[in-house]
Amino acid sequence: MKKLIDTYKGHYRALFYLGLPIVIGQLGVIILGFADTLMVGHHSTAELAAASFTNNLFTLCIIFSTGFSYGLTPVVGELYGNRRFMEAGQALRSSLLANVLVALLLTLIMTIVYFNVERMGQPEELIPLIKPYFLILLASLVFVMLFNGFKQFTDGITNTQTAMWVLLGGNALNIIGNYALIYGKFGFPEWGLLGAGISTLFSRIVMVIVFALIVFRSRRFLKYKAGFFRLGWSKQMFRRLNALGWPVGLQMGMETASFSLSTIMVGWLGTIALASHQIMLTISQFTFMMFYGMGAAVAVRVSNFKGQNDKVNVRRSAYAGFHLIMAMAVVLLSIVFLFRSRVGGWFTDSLEVSAMVSSLFLPFLVYQFGDGLQISFANALRGIADVKPMMFIAFISYFVISLPVGYFCGFVLGWGTVGVWMAFPFGLTTAGIMLWLRFRYKTK
Repeated sequence: MKKLIDTYKGHYRALFYLGLPIVIGQLGVIILGFADTLMVGHHSTAELAAASFTNNLFTLCIIFSTGFSYGLTPVVGELYGNRRFMEAGQALRSSLLANVLVALLLTLIMTIVYFNVERMGQPEELIPLIKPYFLILLASLVFVMLFNGFKQFTDGITNTQTAMWVLLGGNALNIIGNYALIYGKFGFPEWGLLGAGISTLFSRIVMVIVFALIVFRSRRFLKYKAGFFRLGWSKQMFRRLNALGWPVGLQMGMETASFSLSTIMVGWLGTIALASHQIMLTISQFTFMMFYGMGAAVAVRVSNFKGQNDKVNVRRSAYAGFHLIMAMAVVLLSIVFLFRSRVGGWFTDSLEVSAMVSSLFLPFLVYQFGDGLQISFANALRGIADVKPMMFIAFISYFVISLPVGYFCGFVLGWGTVGVWMAFPFGLTTAGIMLWLRFRYKTK
């Protein structure tokens, strides 16, 4: 064991210092999700259920778009590893264009979804709450994609602190805006769920403006700024970003779709089930986002070593990241398990919702290790730019296995919401094993 630790010690240290700012930034996102759910849940249980439905539809878009933007990380990571700084700046320019085009496509798709919300089997009393909130989140998609472009660029050049501070500042602004607009404080009207949407849109706009000012005005980015403005457009770079971005986006999108489609199934069970489902999804994002923060560091380190053609350290970086994520899983799950009986009461005053939340902790705890496994090796494969097989692995894991198991357990066996959640351990663990086997095969 000591020999193993000594072999990986440098990788643990490097991943920790690279990944910690990303994890802290993701923690800011998690705190924002907690604050949103807490504030909306205490304002109204119906608004909490409406937020659950709408947020899960948009989470699918945002995770897909984040996955697409991840195509920039291995490109910039390789260029940074080879000290080709101007080309890295050119890659940022191509990435922003590609991200905006994808955002417009997602906006069109979600507009079609908006006009079909009434046909999705949700409780009728939620429709007047869902539709205005939906439109505001729709307007913010392009700003999410622009932010992602800047974030993946700075992460790729190992400057993870910049995105961390922008995220934390934007999330603090959003929480203040939520408090003012949900409850009608500081002279603002009491808009409830609509106020939460307006606050989210405003904070996303501000984060993009601040990030752009930092990248284009700060001295430390001058060598990249020169490439952004002087090298012009590169069709080859644009094609490469799309070739990497679409498979990763689809892989992450299918994973998230299994959760989003599960939300629609839970909605068939009523408002109480949907509200409890939203609370547990908020808890699950706590672990997922922190795992993914460390996973992003794995992708950066792996891509740097790939640029140097150092295959030994490509493997060691990936396995060191997996060890760290498993250690995080043990710590985080221990904390969550201790508070399992109290969690529901933090978000709502409804005793029915709190009781249902407690019943969902068993499947939640079981699937965390499979989630950590698939995050580790999905990011390792992203770092070596082997992304196309990830689409097929995701399709099998989430659409062929996870969703049918959720429907069977939830409705055929009659286990309700707990049954729908029993699908997640099957899908995520299957994905993790297949991604690990693929990485082993590509780097043996």
